[in-house]
Amino acid sequence: MSEAEARKRITDLTEKINYHSDLYYQQNRTEISDQEFDRLMEELVLLEQQFPKLRLPDSPTQRVGGTISKEFKTVQHQYPMLSLGNTYSQEELREFDNRVAKGLEGESYEYFCELKFDGVSISLVYEDGLLTRAVTRGDGVRGDDVTANARTIRSVPLRIRAKGIPTAFEVRGEVFLPKKVFEQLNKEREDIGEETYANARNTASGTLKMQDSSIVAQRKLDCFTYFLLGEENNITTHEQGIKKLESWGFQVSPTYKKCRNIEEVFKYIDHWDSRRHDLALDTDGVVLKVNDLSQQERLGFTAKSPRWAIAFKYKPQNASTRLNGITYQVGRTGAITPVAELEPIFLAGTTVKRASLHNANEIERLDLREGDHVWVEKGGEIIPKVTGVDLSKRKHGARPIQYITKCPECGTKLIRQEGEAAHYCPNEKGCPPQIKGRIEHFIQRKAMDIDSLGERTIDQLYVLGLVKSPADLYDLGKEDIMKLDGFKELSTKNLLSGISESKAAPFESVLFAIGIRYVGKTVAEKLARHFKSMEHLMNATYEQLLEAPEVGEKIAASVVDFFKDKDNRMEVERLKKAGLQFESTHKKPEKVSDVLGGKSFVVSGTFENYERDEIKEVIVAHGGKVLSGVSGKLDYLVAGENMGPAKREKAEQLGIKIISEAEFQKLLKG
Repeated sequence: MSEAEARKRITDLTEKINYHSDLYYQQNRTEISDQEFDRLMEELVLLEQQFPKLRLPDSPTQRVGGTISKEFKTVQHQYPMLSLGNTYSQEELREFDNRVAKGLEGESYEYFCELKFDGVSISLVYEDGLLTRAVTRGDGVRGDDVTANARTIRSVPLRIRAKGIPTAFEVRGEVFLPKKVFEQLNKEREDIGEETYANARNTASGTLKMQDSSIVAQRKLDCFTYFLLGEENNITTHEQGIKKLESWGFQVSPTYKKCRNIEEVFKYIDHWDSRRHDLALDTDGVVLKVNDLSQQERLGFTAKSPRWAIAFKYKPQNASTRLNGITYQVGRTGAITPVAELEPIFLAGTTVKRASLHNANEIERLDLREGDHVWVEKGGEIIPKVTGVDLSKRKHGARPIQYITKCPECGTKLIRQEGEAAHYCPNEKGCPPQIKGRIEHFIQRKAMDIDSLGERTIDQLYVLGLVKSPADLYDLGKEDIMKLDGFKELSTKNLLSGISESKAAPFESVLFAIGIRYVGKTVAEKLARHFKSMEHLMNATYEQLLEAPEVGEKIAASVVDFFKDKDNRMEVERLKKAGLQFESTHKKPEKVSDVLGGKSFVVSGTFENYERDEIKEVIVAHGGKVLSGVSGKLDYLVAGENMGPAKREKAEQLGIKIISEAEFQKLLKG
């Protein structure tokens, strides 16, 4: 394909994919199948790899990330991102309203009210309709350039195609993690033995500053926009700015309202006091702004905040209740989670009976004593939390709560790894919740997807001694299933069919399903693609594992330890005999050219335009060979950032040519 042909095809693909992406993510409609969409995206990715200079600024491939940022450049805001004054009382809101009335010398005015979302402020700069820069709030004057990460957020437009848009404008927004996404993220972390995140806001903030934008893309951040700035916007009110943002394709929360006076503001605040808990994201208050922009200008600013806007913060909903005791849950990886058992209370629309206490450090920090009354808060949190002790109700001489030293399920002495907050039960082969948890992990949708099995059925199979490990599932017969409560001919047939059909699950799903600690779904996919088969992975050394994408020291050590265990290797062998997929079906890329024909490459480090696996696929697609190690037969060492010194040193000793990513791209052009 010539460069001119590639340019036209890349342009066509970009426009087509962006059109269908907008239909799906912004309008909840589809016109083509997922397979067709994926095929178009794969074609575009391959063309952009072959002709990197032809990638368009609004290319949809930026949505999946891949850029590695070693550090974030500091950028000065054109318009300072000042913080708002805030209040928790309606009396202070009246005082604010009186100051506005006085500042406007009796002129009539109105307010524009918006919910205050608990996320991370961001500034989005557009030039000629293209997103050119995304900057965090920082100190209000300067922030960090996080453009590569912001481009992965589906609700942030990469190009505005509306007519009559200004040459340049700025949009302010709030980046957040939806509640369901945050909850799912914590479930996944708990599932692979990682500590869970404390709250959605801090997680969103940390995600936006990650170095690898492909990981940011997986987190599914979202964004609501709430402010339009610029010299050419041709608006006279804040409301007009919001309407323009909506018409240009930006996502604006539909919860806003224009209010004629402070009394209507109070009605808006009351309206959302309880309803806000039903929203898809956390919100902790209301922002009210004088609607007219010329009036905003007349009111001006204090040293820290505008005089024409203020934030009303809802008081967190909390209550004092008796702590009846603490129970301890054992997870699949043996992690112990303490749970406060509470005298039931009605809070934020639901009855609360339990609240997580996270770990021993939290119990110590709260200084919990037997018989205490504790303050429980729900607020915007998904799970109620204990925020403190009601000391006015503490009994004299109450004894401090002692964290357990033995597993509540099997009695094994607990351990606490250095640098970790959680305690663990090390009896992974004999502790019932860990055994059942591994089977539940194995059958979940992202793993073997045996949807006819559930927690209750697994518990019955375990109690009857029919299943003690995932491999036992494949030995079950009709007579075994018929022993279970509630199972008759049809349900038994469905369960056995579901188990049999799971044998077709791809290798990466099997690898995730066997439950190696710290190996989540994404890492399992990378390992499967890198090592190609279970046999190669089982025999990989620690050093070879570190060569795989997204595998660090902790994951590499965990994989080595897992396959060192003879029981684990025996379990894997049983799964192989049962007929599960133990080899990757990932196909080699189709041949594009022979420009690298006869040349061999070793790839090491991180790259700006490729993931390590991607650059290897490009080499193969252009006729080259990828070797695993540096030897005298090697032609090129492609050196990225943070490449291991041993490879470079060996290449230099052997006189192997070491090339950069830019030099590699020149080779592709022949």
